[in-house]
Amino acid sequence: MKTIKNRELYLQKMINFKDSDLIKVITGVRRCGKSSMLVLFKNYLLENGVNENNIIEINFESLQFEALKDYKSLYDYIKSKIDKKKGKYYILLDEIQEVDSWEKALSSFRIDFDCDIYATGSNAHLLSGELSTYLSGRCIQIKMLPLSFKEFLEWHRQPGYFIDKHGEYISDGNNNFEGGLADDGRGVDGYFYDYLLFGGLPSLFNLNQIPNTKMDYLRDIYDMVIKREVIQRNKITDVGLLEKIVIFISQNIGNTVSSKSISDYLTSNGNPTTHNTVDNYLKYLENAYIIYKAQRYDIKGKEILKTLGKYYIVDSGLRNTIIGQRDDDIGHMLENIVYLELIRRGYEVTIGKNDDLEIDFIATNTETKKYYQVAATVLDKDVLEREKKPFNLKDDHFEKIILSMDKTFLKTTENGIKFVNIIDFLMED
Repeated sequence: MKTIKNRELYLQKMINFKDSDLIKVITGVRRCGKSSMLVLFKNYLLENGVNENNIIEINFESLQFEALKDYKSLYDYIKSKIDKKKGKYYILLDEIQEVDSWEKALSSFRIDFDCDIYATGSNAHLLSGELSTYLSGRCIQIKMLPLSFKEFLEWHRQPGYFIDKHGEYISDGNNNFEGGLADDGRGVDGYFYDYLLFGGLPSLFNLNQIPNTKMDYLRDIYDMVIKREVIQRNKITDVGLLEKIVIFISQNIGNTVSSKSISDYLTSNGNPTTHNTVDNYLKYLENAYIIYKAQRYDIKGKEILKTLGKYYIVDSGLRNTIIGQRDDDIGHMLENIVYLELIRRGYEVTIGKNDDLEIDFIATNTETKKYYQVAATVLDKDVLEREKKPFNLKDDHFEKIILSMDKTFLKTTENGIKFVNIIDFLMED
């Protein structure tokens, strides 16, 4: 069995749906770890008594399976591997979007064989269009993101190196440093700086720890995702316009925007376009899981607003390759990380509109609702009052939380508002 670092959150989701009559589709941006999840799940199956001959795995990015990129060939291949006398089969299909009309094959597998199906894909288009015709109500999506900070830290808790106060990796010389955290008064903070700078794409852990090497790799990933999942898939001809839209979104994390405001800005700066074109390009970027959109919610009107919204980048490292590291927008970087963490925890996340004030995030699930404000610091009195003011909600007793990088607070709560350090928040179960 191949040894690979664990992603407990997603592995448990796959286990929870094991042997159900649903096709499990694992989606997320390229290189976020989807292929590794299939390896982890295969290892789980083997450890729990499944015969290796009853596991069929295909990676469609391998030339070994080049001939299987249409649904009929794929069906015939799987059929040839199945002996109906030998019980249930587990079918693991990596980057299924490479197969033309793949949903027809998967639909037939469900009908014709005793099997449990898992597939990964790097584009949200997988779960739209004709797929809804063939698999409506018969598939479950497991949405995967790059490493959370908690995962990032756990992956670094291994012998051999730690991070010093400058964020540099230092070997202990004996490869037996237990715990992996530097005893320099900075510790976890050093890792968090690293996380802000390079993000949480799992494949970065296979590289040496030279910062330039990581940034070069991130640029290559970004170029690949843009080229394969956006430009080629959607037959985009104006690549320059697409790049300018990505830059605009990256520079405006935390600001409400619309396709019209973006098109007006680009046109006024010598890049004429229309809001319809911008809207299409934004959808392509969302489908490739490069950006995520948070809509605004009118708290008093209790409705989702169609106008304006905020966009967030899937990984801080990718954002830094697009616009470079900027020390002047740390608050926006923190907001981006908090948004992704709330999504990762299973919340539906919107932007709160309270009259002319704004709450950064309303996080809702079937059990509760929470309000969040995110700031680099609230030690300044004026900043504190500004962050507290949107929480003035009548007859609303849900949790209200201000997240910042501050390590000490005069009070841990004030008028029902909790103050929590962002790193502590990210380390929560």
